[in-house]
Amino acid sequence: MQQPSAKDAWTQILDAARGELPDHTIQSWLAPTEPLSLDSGCLTLGAPDEFAVQWNESKHAPLLTRLATSVLEVPTEVVFRVLEDRKQRPQMDFFVAPPPAPAGATVASENPSAQPLNDRYTFETFVIGKSNELAAAAAFAVAETPGKTYNPLFIHGATGLGKTHLMQAVAHQVLARTPETRVLYVGAEQFINEVIEGIHGRTMPDLRRRYRHDVDLFLVDDVHFLEGKEATQEEFFHTFNALYEGSKQIVLTSDRHPNELPGLEQRLVSRFVWGMVADIGHPDLEHRIAILRKKAEQDHLEMAIPDDVLAFIAQNVRSSVRELEGCIIKLLLYASLRHREVSVDLAREALADKLHPEASEATKKPESLPSIDRVQEVVARRWGVTPEGLRSKARIKSLTVPRQIAMYFARELLQMQLVEIGQAFGGRDHSTVIHSVEKVMKQLQRDRVFRERVEAAKQELFAR
Repeated sequence: MQQPSAKDAWTQILDAARGELPDHTIQSWLAPTEPLSLDSGCLTLGAPDEFAVQWNESKHAPLLTRLATSVLEVPTEVVFRVLEDRKQRPQMDFFVAPPPAPAGATVASENPSAQPLNDRYTFETFVIGKSNELAAAAAFAVAETPGKTYNPLFIHGATGLGKTHLMQAVAHQVLARTPETRVLYVGAEQFINEVIEGIHGRTMPDLRRRYRHDVDLFLVDDVHFLEGKEATQEEFFHTFNALYEGSKQIVLTSDRHPNELPGLEQRLVSRFVWGMVADIGHPDLEHRIAILRKKAEQDHLEMAIPDDVLAFIAQNVRSSVRELEGCIIKLLLYASLRHREVSVDLAREALADKLHPEASEATKKPESLPSIDRVQEVVARRWGVTPEGLRSKARIKSLTVPRQIAMYFARELLQMQLVEIGQAFGGRDHSTVIHSVEKVMKQLQRDRVFRERVEAAKQELFAR
């Protein structure tokens, strides 16, 4: 009898395994593997990373070897190894086979400073909601006409909300239309290190050529790291000018608005706001659910994770998109370890350390939300000021903290849009709202007394 191909053999073995392993185990650990070869009684399967290889070898290889011998009717050992082209891929890619490379793909840049783009960071995989719609629209406009619309594009927001995703989506879109575009994607820390090495090794002319002449699309992550680096800021200033004057598109990301980077020279700040400054905020509940559904669809997990589990995660994990993805990974690992189906009860066990205490009770009913007027009234009274003061344009010190706390409640509890919050507090700019919310969040993490005081105000807001 003619020996089947590795692909056909693996399909038959996988079908047999479905009768002995739970669906979530098949979906999470075996379906993402790739049959590589069937030779001399050995079926070799490619797995996404070393952890997956070790897990499958210890947990599933003996069973699969038995099934392979039965299906193929000859002694056949099943072994795993890491796929070569998966070694540098991000953690979430563990659950999905890599997309096929487009025919005739062109290497866009041979600049040794460039970092590789993530294939998954495209506009198609970016989930748009109220918190990021402005930034997404601006990024798409830049990708359509690079160097002409919104140059530079400055995207800011807290960690893990999608700034890098959106930045790289611009590059993918430009490369799809013009493959010969020379893209240079770097982190600010890398630029700093190269300047230091260039000064020490007297290779600055080469660095300037690479950054100022061999680039069509310049992407720089985390420019806030330039704060306080005077020599690096000097080089970045001249690099920015050279590219801008050459009509080269520049896209930058930071954790704060340019005006909120005190260690940055004013001449750089002024250039960063020349084009479009767009913020990405924390996603609301509906947006978080949409993100999780997109992630499940993208990683072929629709059958492994029910919708009610996705909704449960979205309700209880609010800090960042990155943490939402991390919850998916942790939940699947936990389910495989326990050999249990993914459910809300299992998610509550697996993610206990990430759930909001007030949301951990399965039967807790949602409470009616207070109005913004009620938020302002409670915060003002507890901090010894007036609601009118919070709504005024006054910038006196006694109003700053309670106003920031009230803005934080408006964003986190009431899920109000940035523009709405700004209008409710004297017509303030959305960047001011973002800064206020993030400042309160940081203070909550490091100041126990402050946290207890804010929590007491929150309890009063929901008191019946």
